[in-house]
Amino acid sequence: MAFTAKAAKEAPDIQALNNIAGTKAKGFPYQTAKDYAEAYRTGKTTPVEVARKILDAIKESDRSTPPLRAFIAINEKNVIEQAEASARRWKSGKPISPLDGVPVAVKDEVDMVPYPTTVGTNFLGKTPAKEDSTVVARIRAAGALLIGKANMHEIGINPNGLNVHYGHVRNPHDLKHDSGGSSSGPAAAVAAGLCPVSIGADGGGSIRIPSAHCGIVGLKPTFGRVSELGAAPLCWSVAHLGPIGASVEDIALAYAAIAGPDSKDPNSQHQPAVGLDGWNKADLRDLTLGIYHPWFNHTSASVIAACQAMLDKLAKAGARIKEITIPGLDAMRMAHVVTILAEMVTSMDNFPQNRGDFAASVRINLVLGRAFTGEDYVKAQRLRTRAIATFNQVLKDVDAIITPATAMTAPLIPGTVEPIDWSDLSSTT
Repeated sequence: MAFTAKAAKEAPDIQALNNIAGTKAKGFPYQTAKDYAEAYRTGKTTPVEVARKILDAIKESDRSTPPLRAFIAINEKNVIEQAEASARRWKSGKPISPLDGVPVAVKDEVDMVPYPTTVGTNFLGKTPAKEDSTVVARIRAAGALLIGKANMHEIGINPNGLNVHYGHVRNPHDLKHDSGGSSSGPAAAVAAGLCPVSIGADGGGSIRIPSAHCGIVGLKPTFGRVSELGAAPLCWSVAHLGPIGASVEDIALAYAAIAGPDSKDPNSQHQPAVGLDGWNKADLRDLTLGIYHPWFNHTSASVIAACQAMLDKLAKAGARIKEITIPGLDAMRMAHVVTILAEMVTSMDNFPQNRGDFAASVRINLVLGRAFTGEDYVKAQRLRTRAIATFNQVLKDVDAIITPATAMTAPLIPGTVEPIDWSDLSSTT
């Protein structure tokens, strides 16, 4: 199945990428995009050598007990061809950008030549995509080495790494624990060191949850800032694409590469070009951060401790911490559940003959979604409008709101023998 129409694929702002790569970030435990670029520039390694090692590492990760299962599909010939082209550019001293030859994984919810787009199912994606999605086209235009299609929760309906068709994606830090989802493969691939950047999708935490569980960085951009053209329309009014990375610097590079208007995407916003100068500045005295403690503290003790430590660091760097109130959060959450499930049901109603192909947990969630009426959906949108107004008011006094990404650390996977079927929509959000 392919979701791409003819796209307006403007090239990324290479100067913006160069500006970001010209800064310095310290203290990250993974190899970053800059590490790869520096190794290529100095001749320490080549994109071809990197590609071969990554392909071997992915095979090894799937031979482990239990297997990692970060990827659904990899075309080795295509990967090596990309790497050879990048190696020629670096050898001639003409890399396209700091992302040239940098390994990138793409969630299997997004069209990318020469792969089908399965959306984590066993019935979609019977033919390869004929054209890249806009996001893939843009990061490819920056020279990125596209490794393959990353695993995901089936149709992205749950915030865990479950997939009965392609295997449960596990947490690279401890394979007995879940990776989080639904962008499970993209997060696990980065956390395992297989690539410093991946592309995920997020409607209700599907980038942020696995990034938090895997100890890396995820960004759900402003809606419309990144084109959705060529992505599966699962829950179209809330979900959109964004980067997952080994560091904030990697996120900045990927975001600068993929963001921007797309005339073929009706939700695309024509905003100023991404400007990320000073993204890692140490002096935060001009920044005011809001915290709503009933929300902030409604998490496990270990999460509170980690987030409080970060809050203390931000305050030490000069940021002002301001207590705020956000009324109606429970109603907002329910409106979101109604919206996302109702839209997923509508999307999957195009395939009534395949309902039996879903995992039991997915079928149960879709049945719950079908219980919502049209009136429920309309009421949810009214609550959504009220929520937007509430946050607009709150953000008049603060630059950002600080909150834990998840309410708990990565949970243990229930069971040891695959296929494992498991659903808990409330455990991580």
